[in-house]
Amino acid sequence: MIPDFELDKVRLFNCDCMAFMAEIPDNHYDLAIVDPPYGIGRFKICKPNNNSDTKDVFANKFLKNDSFNNNKPTKEYWNELFRISKNQIIWGANNFTLPESEYFIIWDKKQMMPNFARCEYAWVSMGLKKPAKICEFSINKHNKTKKIHPTQKPIQLYKWLLTNYANSGDKIFDSHGGSFSSACACLDMGFEFDGCELDKDYFDSAVERIRNHSQLYLDI
Repeated sequence: MIPDFELDKVRLFNCDCMAFMAEIPDNHYDLAIVDPPYGIGRFKICKPNNNSDTKDVFANKFLKNDSFNNNKPTKEYWNELFRISKNQIIWGANNFTLPESEYFIIWDKKQMMPNFARCEYAWVSMGLKKPAKICEFSINKHNKTKKIHPTQKPIQLYKWLLTNYANSGDKIFDSHGGSFSSACACLDMGFEFDGCELDKDYFDSAVERIRNHSQLYLDI
């Protein structure tokens, strides 16, 4: 499959991840880091943003398509993900039924608001053989950045994952790219990366973000 965007070792595909994975051979990726829909539909509370001075893409997008995040991945999705990748890190694993594993990650958000989640949980495959870990990245600082996707996670969080769970030369896969923080981290750290995002609006915003991020990183 030809990528819709490519920069260095990073390749992005504006397509259904199921169609993409169907073309990938077994164990092609060393590590899949995914954040699929949790099936809880909580983001439908987003309000439209009519301010022409800001581009609140994801809030308006939810009103146009409020089915986002309502449907959990199918059994076929999990079968394909485990087929094409040797190891996996899966965010929101408390919402899914996954194979037994003694390994996991807790992201401590340092959340100051008592009515919001203070942490997130990720399942880690047994093959990585990494004891349970806690990472700390302030959600308050992250929320001050311009978001292009409602479930956008910090780039630094993905860099932490790559530092602790990936090896040099690994091929990384993300089935639900969203804002593609995963791609930005792989670009910065020199990992080969393939990622999918079905929604055209999110995909185009992510491409713009990656272009801007790559220039900022080069300037630094």
